[in-house]
Amino acid sequence: MKKTKEVNKSEIETNLTHINIIADAMMEKKGKDVIALDLRRINTAFTDHFVICNADSPTQVVAISDYVEEMLEKKAERPAVREQGRENGFWVILDYTDIVVHIFKTEQRLFYRLEDLWADAVKTVYEEV
Repeated sequence: MKKTKEVNKSEIETNLTHINIIADAMMEKKGKDVIALDLRRINTAFTDHFVICNADSPTQVVAISDYVEEMLEKKAERPAVREQGRENGFWVILDYTDIVVHIFKTEQRLFYRLEDLWADAVKTVYEEV
């Protein structure tokens, strides 16, 4: 029998606040197609949330990842547990344990199609206002 993790309301609100900080940082640096996937209802997921965007150049991918890290540390005092991919700028992953951030170069996002792999997740689309 699989044990489910109990989550209290303040933890959910904190995660949503952090997801919004991430999404805002992505959009400030011109990240494209910013979305969040809520994976909590998917029993095979290894995290609670994905936040995903893409950019057209490796330089912009790295700039977005740097800014996301900076804003989450500044506004929420939350450093990444680990990060990967910054050296090539095609797909940077920032791991915050219960939130995993994916910043793709556009071609890689189209190739890996995380949204399709996790199609059962609740999807939130972020747009500039």
